[in-house]
Amino acid sequence: MPIAVLPGRGVVEVTGQDRVAFLQGLVSNDVTQAAPGQSVWAALLTPQGKWLADFFVHSDGQRLLLDCAVEQAGLIVTTLSRFRLRAKVALRDASADFAVHAAWGEQPPYGVIAARDPRLPEAGWRVLAPALLSGALDAAEYERHRFLLGLPEPADMEAQKSVLLEGGFDELHGVSWSKGCYMGQELTARTKYRGLLKKRLFPVLVTGPLPAPGTPVTRDGVEVGEMRSGRDDRGLALLRIEAVEAGGRFACGAAELAPHIPGWMRLPARETT
Repeated sequence: MPIAVLPGRGVVEVTGQDRVAFLQGLVSNDVTQAAPGQSVWAALLTPQGKWLADFFVHSDGQRLLLDCAVEQAGLIVTTLSRFRLRAKVALRDASADFAVHAAWGEQPPYGVIAARDPRLPEAGWRVLAPALLSGALDAAEYERHRFLLGLPEPADMEAQKSVLLEGGFDELHGVSWSKGCYMGQELTARTKYRGLLKKRLFPVLVTGPLPAPGTPVTRDGVEVGEMRSGRDDRGLALLRIEAVEAGGRFACGAAELAPHIPGWMRLPARETT
């Protein structure tokens, strides 16, 4: 089974008897569903409903372990700690204790903390090991895998500006619509139920030199979005939905992009005459 080490990922440890209830009121998904062998993908938002960070919530029965971007671990600890008040919970950056891996195949490795990536069955497994696993591939192999599936990472989101539904958090099981209130819920719900979404992250095939993140994307000379992350000839770009549906030539720097609508993505229905 292919497995890759992800040096860009870290771990935040959440302990204490109130750990589940504490996190439940702050993040976008239902933390009660995290259990040994089953992870939950969730986001931490600003009070105004804009993305700050996202992570996979693992449980080993004694603690919650948040698989996050390593550069966001400190932010997550600091932000969550502000809401601790009298809750019996402790948070720390435990990145030094784990090597985060991603695997895609039928069975995860033995002797590690592993759970299916809850976004898509094809995404594989998230794995937390005490050290680098033997035979692990370079992170580039996983990057290509996720670009082919159109899966977002923190590099594709913009702190305090991105809206969850732009990143596919609805279809990819990153939002609970039934668990109750959490920080930033109002904007997330309003975006969904009022049909306010205008842009989405789309997987793109790149012909030419890979554009830098933030490079404007134009369609027939009109700006319709920007490049986010990429590697080799694949990547993700934030694009206007109507432009992708209309087709045409998408230019980005010295490259040309071919957007793709993955099978899991649900776009708003358009009225026809």
